[in-house]
Amino acid sequence: MALDKPYLDVPGTTIFDADQSRKGYWLNQFCMSLMKAENRERFKADEDAYLAEWPMTDEQRAAVRARDLNWAMRTGGNIYFLAKLGATDGLSFQQMAGSMTGMTEHQYRDMMVGGGRSAEGNRTVGEGGNAQGPAAQSEAWKAWEHAQQQALAAQIMDEHAQNQTGAAPGAGHARVTASVYSSHVPAIGAAIDLGKTEEPYWQPLFAGFEPSKQWMKDNLPDVVFLVYNDHATSFDLGVIPTFAIGTAASYEPADEGYGPRPVPVVEGHPELASHIAQSVIQQDFDLTIVNDLKVDHGLTVPMNLMFGSPSAWPVKVIPFAVNVVQYPVPSGARCFALGQAIRRAIESYDQPLKVQIWGTGGMSHQLQGPRAGLINKEWDNRFLDRLIADPADLSKMPHIEYVREAGSEGIELVMWLIARGAMADVAGGPAPKVAHRFFHVPASNTAVGHLILEDQA
Repeated sequence: MALDKPYLDVPGTTIFDADQSRKGYWLNQFCMSLMKAENRERFKADEDAYLAEWPMTDEQRAAVRARDLNWAMRTGGNIYFLAKLGATDGLSFQQMAGSMTGMTEHQYRDMMVGGGRSAEGNRTVGEGGNAQGPAAQSEAWKAWEHAQQQALAAQIMDEHAQNQTGAAPGAGHARVTASVYSSHVPAIGAAIDLGKTEEPYWQPLFAGFEPSKQWMKDNLPDVVFLVYNDHATSFDLGVIPTFAIGTAASYEPADEGYGPRPVPVVEGHPELASHIAQSVIQQDFDLTIVNDLKVDHGLTVPMNLMFGSPSAWPVKVIPFAVNVVQYPVPSGARCFALGQAIRRAIESYDQPLKVQIWGTGGMSHQLQGPRAGLINKEWDNRFLDRLIADPADLSKMPHIEYVREAGSEGIELVMWLIARGAMADVAGGPAPKVAHRFFHVPASNTAVGHLILEDQA
């Protein structure tokens, strides 16, 4: 099913949702840059040169040059960001708003003095109010649309010709095919990067992931929804989102103090990510939408463990960062319920994608204080048993048990419950198949756990 967007039939109105945010990210960032006087001067001195510094689309640049705010909003602009452009031109908010109505400045001002535009007849498209019909367009926008219509007509004719000799693309919806669970120890990444994987200390650990690499070759998804925590790289203490979803087209490896890891750039799936964001928020989970993000070892180490060290990652990735650094952190029950909401969101996406959900972090470890070095093998393996057999009961475990039994950083394991919540049996379907299970101690300061569950729905 399609996302519920009831605001699409409100006339003369563009709601800035996750799709718009993703689409307009660089346009809005450009507008934000105009808050600095030196940037405003540079923009005024040479608009084309300044616009060329921003990775906007050609259409977005054209909308800026035309100062057509309706056009800019269609390409993802938000009025509060676009207001920085208007301010640079010396316009008031009333002048900017009036420019989008097709009225003259005086007509708009007179309407506002007279009490403003009435909601009567302007609540739904097709009513008889005075905000119905197409948006006011600049001549530049009209010319652009004419050129685009010609290009689209040529494309349709070309696709029609191709379809005469081949089958049409298959229809269907996205589905969750498996969940993968893995620790994400930074020292594992260092061992890979420094060529130490065959050393006696590391060889048993990497051997435990060899079956997983083969399984991945046989069960390659289109998209990995990867749950991890940021380790004070992209998120500092200025902003601490509880749940943050990456909606960008790509994500560079972060510099965690040693320089960025020599791994490929992570390619995202912004369309599915935006869909999930809107769907999950509509299910009453509050997500932070992130359009610009660097990813640290929490994401890249599990990628190495499952895919090796390719020149390019073979899947698209949607990063999903969970705060497990500063308390309060989300409960296991909240994470488990969130996984169920994510599955529903994925299954409502109208493209036939195979999606895996990965939960990363843990297992038992403590990196700070006199109790540093804590490992609890027995507790870790009971956690794996319960994750497989009774995740609903496991989700009720209080935070303090994670801390007492698995160490202060063992709280990362709540992220595994997001992945487990996304499996079919949680919603009444068949139990998943355990494709692989592995446990190893130690990897630096940490107990390493790993599990692959195949969805049987």
